[in-house]
Amino acid sequence: MISVSSPPPGTETLADAFATLEQVAETAIDDLRRMVAIDTSFPPGRGYEAFADLMEQLAAPLALACERVVVPEPLWRAPGADGPRTNLIARRRSGNPVLGLYFHVDTVPAAPGWSSDPFVLGRSGDELTGLGAADMKGSIAAALLALRAANLAGLALAYDPMLLLCTDEEAGLYPGVRYLAEQGRLEGHILNFNGSAAPRIWAGCFGLFTLTVRVRGKAAHAGEQRSQGANAIEAALPILNALAALKPKIAQRESGLPPPPGASGPLTAQLEISAAHGGQCGGQIPSLFEILLCRRYAPEEDLANARAEIEAVIAEAARGLEAEVILTGHLKPTSDPFGAHWPRWQSALSAGFGYAPEDFARWGASGCSDFGWVQQTGMQEVLLTGLGRPESRIHAPGEHTTLSDIVALAKSVLAYLSAEFRSDLSPEAANHV
Repeated sequence: MISVSSPPPGTETLADAFATLEQVAETAIDDLRRMVAIDTSFPPGRGYEAFADLMEQLAAPLALACERVVVPEPLWRAPGADGPRTNLIARRRSGNPVLGLYFHVDTVPAAPGWSSDPFVLGRSGDELTGLGAADMKGSIAAALLALRAANLAGLALAYDPMLLLCTDEEAGLYPGVRYLAEQGRLEGHILNFNGSAAPRIWAGCFGLFTLTVRVRGKAAHAGEQRSQGANAIEAALPILNALAALKPKIAQRESGLPPPPGASGPLTAQLEISAAHGGQCGGQIPSLFEILLCRRYAPEEDLANARAEIEAVIAEAARGLEAEVILTGHLKPTSDPFGAHWPRWQSALSAGFGYAPEDFARWGASGCSDFGWVQQTGMQEVLLTGLGRPESRIHAPGEHTTLSDIVALAKSVLAYLSAEFRSDLSPEAANHV
């Protein structure tokens, strides 16, 4: 148990809260350890209820009222998805303007190659390793750390925090934040933690859709009745070859989004053959072969045309074979999310990470976000932050973040929430002058 003495009433400052945050920083590791231990990988997404249970436990000491919102199954049901889509809203109400703190709670499945258990948080000095440590359970730990320090220090807040712990960002068919937005459950403005720890001004990002291609054959004994079967894997080879030939053609399409600093060229569209599954044993002709395709499309591209192009290539290569194409995930592109709160957030990032004004650059990404759906409901401005760094190995074996970055991000959040911090950059304060 970490003991922290409270300052005398009326003397609490942001500097006091920063000092308190440093004293209780180790609690963030404990929180992250418990989060990483819960398998929320999508697909299939079966761990959302267990994760909501944990978050309710962590929110209770912070005086956050919790509410579960479940996405109806007909909206999200697709091949590979399974389990209730349980989203959690944890909020404080005091009459202040609302700041939504958005997190997706799902991770990608653990890829082969981990040298340690991906669901056991490892620590080596400052480095914290585990599935979702950087993307993005570490960001949840940072936000909880900021709120814990604010409570202990008695810091007055300018915004009421509303944590949005959402499902199915990793290429789901109906992300949880989309459902919350369409149901009118989002308030104020939102800080999205699905970004990097860099001094970045977000310019928007690509969209993404995934397609499952099912090629059907006919099962039979692989020896004695081979002539009675139809090998679905072999039948799919022309389709795979055609898709491989399409890939470089798609990669030639450039976007006008500004690329990240240091990029070798413009952002381009992408097609990936992400997974392939078929067959059960050596003695049986496989009757089903499934291919998962991931298409990242630029804001300048049309979704219907991008999908039709792939389906036409598949139909031509299938040559009359039964090949079913199913949409299994979709994230719309996010257009320029800049708005009136960005200067305050940029200043808060500088307070937490020590960035100088000249460090900041505006850039987009071929990575995707579920906030294109949010913008469809009229909420255009979205702030962005996170723990991602080039060396973090996000979506790969050995994914990690650092306690230093968690503390810096927590300080940034704490500064932004604080009533004493840069009121001259608060649009709400300006509206009351």
